[in-house]
Amino acid sequence: MAISVRPIGPEDGRVVARVLTGSWAGTTVIALGRGELIDAATLPGFVAELDGEVAGVVTYADRGDALEIITIDAVVPGKGVGRALLDAVRAVAAERGLARLTLITTNDNTHALRFYQRYGFDLVALHREAVERARELKPSIPKESDGIPIRHELELELRL
Repeated sequence: MAISVRPIGPEDGRVVARVLTGSWAGTTVIALGRGELIDAATLPGFVAELDGEVAGVVTYADRGDALEIITIDAVVPGKGVGRALLDAVRAVAAERGLARLTLITTNDNTHALRFYQRYGFDLVALHREAVERARELKPSIPKESDGIPIRHELELELRL
């Protein structure tokens, strides 16, 4: 079971849209913390494959001294796909001489928060009630997950 990671190419449009739609109810996401709608399918990123099948997608945006991870989706969890995708984005940031990777998640996303911290990300900010503002742009954002109200954004960074 070998994971391979490659940059998103023009031929990947349908598969990226399928993965994003499965996780985000469409390709349009809110750049949390920025309050902007972004079509994540148009961003640079990587596709991970496991034994020839799509296993995950990550997209990112250049933010000057950092790359911001906009979406990361491991279609096949628990196999190292998320780590392989983060490694690929980290390599791009290092190649460009950038100081850090950043990302924002929501307060309910405890599994991802654990994963990011184990990878080396550090919590740098809490944006209280930010998800309520995001719902003004994307009303389909759920109100809760696993019984946890989705209200706040947690900002993390990885210093390079």
